[in-house]
Amino acid sequence: MNITNYIQFDGDNLDNAKGAGLISTVDRDMDIKVVPFASDNEKAPTHRVYAKSLRGHDIYTLSIRKLRYNANLGRFPRQHDASLQAIIEWEPRD
Repeated sequence: MNITNYIQFDGDNLDNAKGAGLISTVDRDMDIKVVPFASDNEKAPTHRVYAKSLRGHDIYTLSIRKLRYNANLGRFPRQHDASLQAIIEWEPRD
């Protein structure tokens, strides 16, 4: 199966799991690495996402807000493996 926009976590406990995947948009393809992030701020992200362009650019931290890229994680249809999460892009409501 060839899929894009996903994170494959190394376990079902997503709070502590690390992962790797791919974000593919019209103008970029990025291999991503996801690591847990601990913070006392309850609104802080649970994970940090690092990306490397498949076109050979240096590794950088992916800031979803600055890219105006919004997404949720979820499972693919008929997919029961909790460690494989689809990246589901969405647009903000007005």
